[in-house]
Amino acid sequence: MKEFTPDKIRNVALIGHGSSGKTTLADAMLLTSGAVTRIGRIEDGTTVSDYHSDEIERQISINSTLLSTEFMGNKLNILDTPGYSDFIGDVISSLRVVDSALLVLKSVEGVEVGSELVWKYAEKADVPVVIAVNKMNNEHADFERVYEEAKTRFGNDLIIAQFPVNKGPNFNQCIDVVRKKLMTFSTDGSGKYEESDVPAEHQERVEAEHQAMLEKVAESSEELLNAFFENGTLSDEELAEGFRTAIRERKIYPVFCMAGDVNIGVGRMMEFLINYCPDPVSGKTFDAVKTDSDETVTITPDPDSNDVAAFTFKTISEPHVGELSLFRVYNGTITAGQDLVNQNSGKTERLNQLYALRGRERFEVSKVHVGDIGAVVKLKDTHTNNTLTAKSFPVQIPPIKFPEPVMVSAVKAKAKGDEEKIGTGLHTLHEEDPAFQVKVDQETGETIVLGQGEIHISIMTKRLKERFGVDVELKAPRIPYRETVRKASDVSYRHKKQTGGAGQYAEVYIKLEPQPRGDGYEFVDSIVGGVISGRFIPAVDKGIQEQMNRGVVAGYQMVDMKVTLYDGSQHTVDSNEMAFKIAAQQAFKKAVQDASPTMLEPIYDITVTVPDEFMGDVMGDISSHRGKIQGMEAEGPFQIIRARVPLAELHNYATRLRSITQGRGIYTRTFSHYEEVPHEVQLKIIEEAKAAKEEES
Repeated sequence: MKEFTPDKIRNVALIGHGSSGKTTLADAMLLTSGAVTRIGRIEDGTTVSDYHSDEIERQISINSTLLSTEFMGNKLNILDTPGYSDFIGDVISSLRVVDSALLVLKSVEGVEVGSELVWKYAEKADVPVVIAVNKMNNEHADFERVYEEAKTRFGNDLIIAQFPVNKGPNFNQCIDVVRKKLMTFSTDGSGKYEESDVPAEHQERVEAEHQAMLEKVAESSEELLNAFFENGTLSDEELAEGFRTAIRERKIYPVFCMAGDVNIGVGRMMEFLINYCPDPVSGKTFDAVKTDSDETVTITPDPDSNDVAAFTFKTISEPHVGELSLFRVYNGTITAGQDLVNQNSGKTERLNQLYALRGRERFEVSKVHVGDIGAVVKLKDTHTNNTLTAKSFPVQIPPIKFPEPVMVSAVKAKAKGDEEKIGTGLHTLHEEDPAFQVKVDQETGETIVLGQGEIHISIMTKRLKERFGVDVELKAPRIPYRETVRKASDVSYRHKKQTGGAGQYAEVYIKLEPQPRGDGYEFVDSIVGGVISGRFIPAVDKGIQEQMNRGVVAGYQMVDMKVTLYDGSQHTVDSNEMAFKIAAQQAFKKAVQDASPTMLEPIYDITVTVPDEFMGDVMGDISSHRGKIQGMEAEGPFQIIRARVPLAELHNYATRLRSITQGRGIYTRTFSHYEEVPHEVQLKIIEEAKAAKEEES
């Protein structure tokens, strides 16, 4: 693949709800550019983008895939992103490195929950958006309804760049509002089209839409607005320049119509991307932070700068190749064989082989210029979110912030002795995909994996087996319940043991009181007159804390209580720290039983976004799982439900929600607080704890 200067590069992400046709559209774009000879089929596993075995098996995009091609003398870097919310991390990382996004909507379903989600992430990333109403050849396609719905959801800055003439199964014509021409597309899949004059019956609408476009573009700058008022129109040059500025500044969002599977409308949309969407450097600056400092550095992209800086936004593992690091160059030019410093690890990396990617195809290149996206094989210690720079330029590009997990599972090795391999493998998978998290629960000792959904975690454990040779089973993680008391108690305990030689003797009197929720543990030494030696007091405190960690009711950590040691006795020979520790633990257990013990459970705030028609079912499900609805609000055709739900009821909730809403609902969650477990649930937890203890013994 030949070299391109930054002004001849366009980086665009295809984003949208699942099944909106992004992957097929990507193939159509490659066909239009001459990179492939046919459009692949998802069902046959023949698309360029979805080439991984798990994508072919499930018939969904799981990874964002880089597709580089040449079109109109420009390099077009297409990032085809997944539509499933389980893999939203790949959408977010792709939006970090592109300069525009193509939001793909379905011509029948219109704006869906996933469409809203990716729109918000594009907004957060400050990425310009062009909208494609795809699948216009579907029987019930309705461009006007989808356009109006999109305006309601995304704002009045949407403008019609094209509208269809013959929507439905025979779709092959649309009217280009920019050029004021009728475009008739070939139905042989070649993507070719002919321009002709607009038919009389559409002339009035074209003029109205074109005028609305001129006004919207003119509003984007004072200079254009003055020209528009003076002349009543904009010249072609003014319109073109206005388009570029307004799109770059996210002041307008052009809407196109197409049918990606038969390559109708695709080529014209690609021409628009090249002509009007921003290149990666013009008028741009990027913020970085000096390594080991909070000082912000502004990078003004310059291909000739020696201050080379690149950011790794994705890591993929390819069979027989190893790890590929995908990166965008933010300053300077990277040359094959160059040494750069990983500013996150401090280690030097040699970038021996540089590539442009088109799915699984790799094209070796000698240089990657500023603004371009490339790949490098087998770096020693570079992962997603790492910054590579020249030694003289110690800065870090801010890391991508991935969303909080919504799915949690415990993993258990199926074969003994695999624990270390599991730990290494999961750590590597996290470095490749930071939206997948791993932790060891210090309280329960379980290895916990956290992801964006059941499929996300399932895919990761499958990769664990394929690449690291370890098989694991997934199970619900042990809920971190807490134990506490509801009233005060006052007890004493004497520990006395005689075994031939020196014995053990300790007596303690303690008072146990509940503390306000969240105040934790407090130990008060109220011994007077030296009835217990000062050297034994810490042993009493330590013994109680150890018992609190082990629990009394069902083996869970105890919280929010005050223990006062106020009396006791000791023996000059037989008393020691161990004796007082044992006495304290026994006294504490006795005190807890007398203090109306209870259990607490973690409660989470959840926010569920669902289409209107599923609201009742979703709320009913939340209520049936001990959830409490906190409120709801309408957002267009969606309902936002806010609720508080016990963590014990959230295992597999992402899957349950998907089932209830036919895959159209999403949710987020954050920890809220602990509250008392209902009595009947407590009894069940205690019984399960007893059974588990008996099984262990």
